[in-house]
Amino acid sequence: MHDDILKWRVGDATITSVPESSDPTSPKFMFSSIDKDGVLDLRSKSPWLAPFVGEKGHLLQKIHCCVIDTGAERIAVDTCVGNDKERGNPLWHEQQGPFLERLSDAGYAPESITHVVCTHLHVDHVGWNTRLVDGEWVPTFPNAEYVFVGIEFDHWSSTEDLFGDPVFEDSVAPIKDAGLANLVGSDHVIGNFVSFESTPGHTPGHISVRVESGGERAIITGDMAHSPIQIANPDLSSSFDTDPDMARATRFEAFARWADGQTLVIGTHFGTPTAGTMHVDGDSYRLETGP
Repeated sequence: MHDDILKWRVGDATITSVPESSDPTSPKFMFSSIDKDGVLDLRSKSPWLAPFVGEKGHLLQKIHCCVIDTGAERIAVDTCVGNDKERGNPLWHEQQGPFLERLSDAGYAPESITHVVCTHLHVDHVGWNTRLVDGEWVPTFPNAEYVFVGIEFDHWSSTEDLFGDPVFEDSVAPIKDAGLANLVGSDHVIGNFVSFESTPGHTPGHISVRVESGGERAIITGDMAHSPIQIANPDLSSSFDTDPDMARATRFEAFARWADGQTLVIGTHFGTPTAGTMHVDGDSYRLETGP
């Protein structure tokens, strides 16, 4: 099993993080209002950020898929960048990575996945929805119901991707064409343990995913927060947010709900250790990742 495959138990459910890539990222790629010196200053004021910030102020981030295993369902949340995709970002262009092998090694062969959930339809959350077979984009998870929030689907079906990449065409539309797409509301429920939590702003129909079982709760954030520095400073909105003001309001509202010291918060782009419990910290918040 890959060294960076992480697992968390939430009551009777298991959440497994299968990484596609892990790279130090310049804060200027993500945020217009903070640079490396600003990040280092924030880390000095909030020492708990140390695992998520490099020595020179880079953000330590990853792209990963979380598989929620309830016993009855195997739900893949956010399917990363994918292989063979034509992308403007050279790190993502026509990748040839071992993600599917890692997924299988973790115990989740593609044909065993029952549902695919995309928190939103950006390039690094939908890529493995499809794979290239004989020159055609076909569903990677042939036995799964692909669950898309209708508002999100409608927006990106008529809006150009942030980077001008054919993301909808190669990673979303083929799912609809194959009859595997289910367009739902942002309060959708899957089985007994999994539900959606509306967290708009990064994109119009963005959701986070809630797992509740046995009196325990976990949240998979999606991109309503890209980095734990936004937990330390929720005012920070990403350059990629469709509506930065709404995204900011969403963070303050969601963090107030999640900062109970009990809810496991799993960051969709947070580098390892990736998850922790959120706590009020003065007029802000902190993520505790220790045992």
